[in-house]
Amino acid sequence: MTDRLDLPRERGLRLRVHYDPEAFGQLSEQIARFLGTARFLVYMTVFVAVWVLWNVLAPVNLHFDPYPFIFLTLILSLQASYAAPLILLAQNRQDDRDRVQNELDRGAAERNQADVEYLSREIAALRIAVGEVTTRDYLRSELQRLQEDLREPPSSAVSRSTEP
Repeated sequence: MTDRLDLPRERGLRLRVHYDPEAFGQLSEQIARFLGTARFLVYMTVFVAVWVLWNVLAPVNLHFDPYPFIFLTLILSLQASYAAPLILLAQNRQDDRDRVQNELDRGAAERNQADVEYLSREIAALRIAVGEVTTRDYLRSELQRLQEDLREPPSSAVSRSTEP
């Protein structure tokens, strides 16, 4: 039977495991954060040292991984094969968060720039307007000059008018 594109597919048996990607991502970030700590390095060093010392110093009948320590190598390889993808997943999630934050920051910066430009234009307009308005200091100085002119004795005014 051919598949018709105008009809929905019938739900068949699914063998995929369903998981919550967000929960898995959070778990991978927690693991990746732990793998990047000094505590993890100390734990791993102690684990390997105990493993090697046990298999070297313990009685021969208690050795479970003799000298080339192949089982230890297998365990460390298994740990590394899980750690690398978990770290990459955590990095991808952090990149996504950084990208969103950068977009928000860019938008805020653009709004701030527009506000600064608007305020700069407003300040320039106010400076022009103030330049055309009589200032308080100028008006005060003119009034003081007029007061001084009014206080002058009339004799100086008469002598000025009689002089040739």
